[in-house]
Amino acid sequence: MSDESRRPAGGGPEGAEQMIAEARKAFFVMFGFLAIVWALQLANWAQQYGLSRDYGLVSGDLGTLPDLLTAPLLHWSWAHIESNSGALFIFGFLAAYRGVARFLGLTLLVAMTSGLTVWFFERGNVETVGASGLIFGYFGYVVVRGLFDRHLIDTLIGVVMAGSFAYMLTVAVPGTPGVSWLGHLGGLVGGVVGAWVFRDRRGPRPAGPARIAGTGHPRSDLHKELGDLGLLD
Repeated sequence: MSDESRRPAGGGPEGAEQMIAEARKAFFVMFGFLAIVWALQLANWAQQYGLSRDYGLVSGDLGTLPDLLTAPLLHWSWAHIESNSGALFIFGFLAAYRGVARFLGLTLLVAMTSGLTVWFFERGNVETVGASGLIFGYFGYVVVRGLFDRHLIDTLIGVVMAGSFAYMLTVAVPGTPGVSWLGHLGGLVGGVVGAWVFRDRRGPRPAGPARIAGTGHPRSDLHKELGDLGLLD
């Protein structure tokens, strides 16, 4: 029997190996992402947080509109970045382990929805920076992704994350003092939208007769059963 006819289904060893490979990529992507954020924090601190002042997002200021892509990488203090780092890694990893390319698209979408929400609705003369908008976006994505993809494992992960971190939603409601609740809310909405935009569009494989590689002829039920038992070479 040829190698092609022995290929396992999507839930078999190859599917598990692919998932592990993607998880490994996701780990290194998030590790590198956090390394960049912390390197920027060090440079920012050395300049007395001049980077946050120069590249922060200010509501209604056209000159700062491009900074919606840089503001999530900057923070106002060591306590600020420390409070964000753990959640950023956890939710970022869970968002990325199904595909790094999809994750990068999601990150861009969430940065835009979070930043634009701040830019349009935050009160004036407030410079907003921080990765919390991304965190809420990844959180929203992870919670609902399994529903759109109809994937059992991701659905279970979403249920666990929603139950474990539901308290996060308390800082995404109007009037929450001391934080950019608008950025949190905009990121959360972006994550949910991203779960739909980047959903798995591959439909179920159409049913049909199994074929032996190279022959083009349907396998009979007897041939299939003998092959499954390893009695055909």
